[in-house]
Amino acid sequence: MTRPDPELVAFLKAYPAYPTTHIIDDLRSVEYARLDAGGHIYLDYTGGGLYAESQLRRHSRLLSEHVFGNPHSSNPSSLAATQLVEHAREYVLKFFNADPDEYLAIFTPNASGALKLVGESYPFPNGRYLLTFDNHNSVNGIREFAHARGADVKYIPVALPDMRVDESQLDRELAQPSQNGYNLFAYPAQSNFSSVKHPLEWIEKAHAHGWDVLLDAAAFVPTSQLDLGKVKPDFVPISFYKMFGYPTGIGALIARREALAKLHRPWFAGGTITVASVQGGKYYLADGASAFEDGTIDYLNIPAVEIGLKHIESIGYDVIQERVHALTGWLLENLTAMRHSNGVQLARVYGPTKTEGRGGAVTVNFYDRENNAFDHRFIEQKANEVNISLRTGCFCNPGAGEVALGISRVELDVCFTQPGHEDRLSIDDFRLCIDGKSSGAVRISVGMVTNFKDVQELLAFARSLLS
Repeated sequence: MTRPDPELVAFLKAYPAYPTTHIIDDLRSVEYARLDAGGHIYLDYTGGGLYAESQLRRHSRLLSEHVFGNPHSSNPSSLAATQLVEHAREYVLKFFNADPDEYLAIFTPNASGALKLVGESYPFPNGRYLLTFDNHNSVNGIREFAHARGADVKYIPVALPDMRVDESQLDRELAQPSQNGYNLFAYPAQSNFSSVKHPLEWIEKAHAHGWDVLLDAAAFVPTSQLDLGKVKPDFVPISFYKMFGYPTGIGALIARREALAKLHRPWFAGGTITVASVQGGKYYLADGASAFEDGTIDYLNIPAVEIGLKHIESIGYDVIQERVHALTGWLLENLTAMRHSNGVQLARVYGPTKTEGRGGAVTVNFYDRENNAFDHRFIEQKANEVNISLRTGCFCNPGAGEVALGISRVELDVCFTQPGHEDRLSIDDFRLCIDGKSSGAVRISVGMVTNFKDVQELLAFARSLLS
């Protein structure tokens, strides 16, 4: 008789609801069998989700059985493609419980493409752009449009150890919108660095002071339900590959019609106009989503979005969240307990060390027995050797990274004023500027089809760093 694994017994005692997620184990054995067949320990779900084999089969069958043409026409193949695209658009709104009379779904290349649409088109003159330190670079990048148009740009810091926002400062800033222009507040529903879930209640708080709200949902929606019938952000960028792996290259901007009407695009392109004239020098933008979808949209892959959304629905967010909660909790408990023989802690977590108010990404740095941080690139290299896929760096979130790693404004000023910085600043140059401090971290992302064995393999890898 095989003795039960004591670690598994302890895990199930701590998380007794975990067995209710067995549907995912069943799916993994069939739909994601390539993981175990290849000996993969995939822990980069914040970087990208994994697709089920049935998603590929359904999409392939759709393409092989029909003829689809460029939607910008009214011939039979074009109309067939248009019908599928519009059905997918409707399904995106349905999935997020967004009233089609209130919201539009605009297809974009990814969440970054959705954010650029807002940034380049938002009426910033005389207005304000308020955002948290904890934001993806594609949200930070909007500040360049705001600066160029004379808007006031303000960051709200996050504080250690949990890397949550100082809400009193946020309240003060929200209470001071520009009276002479428009005001845009941007923050992530879930941090792609610390996995902190920032309060969705901020949306209505900002609305009460006259702000438009951009809610970056890219890291949130793979494992948490966003109900746009209950919360009403004005702009929501999404990358679908982060949710269900396939297709890549398609995202969406879900926008309130009222807010979208404020945007003024700086150019026009094929597909975005009703009429454009060379000799007359005029153009007229199309109505609705078409005005923001430049050129020919990815009409052959967009139907795969609906297939992916239905796959998520077949599992259910309640099941996904229960699994992520349990495995993240076990990972946090065990990582934070590891010590070298002299008592020095092996792993320092950036963000909450408990499961409340956070998602499934655990960002850490590892330290040797002398309390010196291992270079994150070394950790990635060692993980690669045992087929563990994780991610290192600052994850395109420099604000959270600077706070987590203790990089000061003075050190950054030195970096950005040294000779030659205008042309190039490598990661090694940056490390010299910050006096050898860590320039990045290690992100371990639990996701929809992670299992107990994956987490145990990661913990075994971490133990191999102990001395």
